[in-house]
Amino acid sequence: MSVPLRVLLVTDSFPPVCGGSGWSTWELARGLITRGHHVEVVKAAPGERSGPSDSTHDGIKVTTFEVRAPQVPFVRNMIKNERLWAQLTTYLTRRLGVESFDVIHGQHVMTTVPAVRAGLATGTPSVATVRDYWPVCYWSNLIYDPGQPSLCPACSATMMTRCLQPRAGAATVAAWPMIPYMRANLARKRKTLALADAVIAVSSTIARDLEARAPEIAKTTLYTIPNPVDMTALDAAHESARRPISDPYVLYAGKLAVNKGVQYLLPAVAAAELRMPVVIVGDGPMRESLETEARERGIDLRVLGWLPREEVWTWMRHALLLAFPSYGPESLSRVLIEASALGTPIVAMNTGGTPDIVHDRVTGLLSENTSAFARDLAALAADERLRRTLGHEARAHVRARFSATSVVERVEQVYRSLLDPRAA
Repeated sequence: MSVPLRVLLVTDSFPPVCGGSGWSTWELARGLITRGHHVEVVKAAPGERSGPSDSTHDGIKVTTFEVRAPQVPFVRNMIKNERLWAQLTTYLTRRLGVESFDVIHGQHVMTTVPAVRAGLATGTPSVATVRDYWPVCYWSNLIYDPGQPSLCPACSATMMTRCLQPRAGAATVAAWPMIPYMRANLARKRKTLALADAVIAVSSTIARDLEARAPEIAKTTLYTIPNPVDMTALDAAHESARRPISDPYVLYAGKLAVNKGVQYLLPAVAAAELRMPVVIVGDGPMRESLETEARERGIDLRVLGWLPREEVWTWMRHALLLAFPSYGPESLSRVLIEASALGTPIVAMNTGGTPDIVHDRVTGLLSENTSAFARDLAALAADERLRRTLGHEARAHVRARFSATSVVERVEQVYRSLLDPRAA
């Protein structure tokens, strides 16, 4: 029997209030504990105070490490980066010096740099999970104009000048002096990531992008291991979730923001001539404009806001289909994984890591452009047999590739690969 490990997960978010990254870290923590390991969590958080405070979540010790971060553009970013890195590195180094952990595992953009640095300072093997494009894009999404479907070809000084304009507006020229800092910030992230003992990319697209745009990590062992999901809980939801409304409906789940492509949702529904409610589970800056557009188009739009994930699963389980219009290079959407696990038929734009989840005409429909997206919505809504077939295959695919049982075992194998030479 393998010796149990002591693992310190350092993360940007964690339940009970969190997004997909936090739930993925939670599934990893719970999966490791189920396999007999000891896990503790350090969560970084900009806040009103500085320093650590301890709590527990479902029996897991969680230390929240806060750093004061005023709501001032760029200043807040610097505090969430350089200041947080320095303070959290000091804290983690002290903790690793007192407590015995076999591995420290950084989970996201704010916490990977301090986790790797603390591991180096104490001789503790470090692992870094890359969940989006933070090592190669200052904004972490490769979008240089958040108001348009404009993806950045490379993070050069020229492109940084262009990506500042839609974000800074009238203050663009005043913001240009920030470009050297932004470039240095990215360089520090990549340089530190390259010092990790292992790097985990959550999708094949993220792995390819790191290899192409972050050559510093060429000598680091790079794995592609997806985010895990709890198939036991999702299976229970699949079997027992009650239909929330009697009528068929189209579902969108996620943030109402331009990079998520929600500006294409209602035009596609109208073009597909879908005469049913469009239910949105989520919220964001585009809510008001979407509600106005829906009234103008005569679409029955129902925005529910953010809901607990069990309620989200209920709406997913009984949706006629899930519409996923995102045009940004999605790293690996948890919405798509969970919807697939529930057997929900999916129409998604073919972007980023989405093809790792949705195999066109096998586990869902992938659309190459907005016109195709509308056509696919119409085709799937009209074909009950296709919906049933795609949903069945999607469930089987998620069970084989994304189930926490298998994903956590693969992560544990990464840990042990780093410890075996030391044990020898």
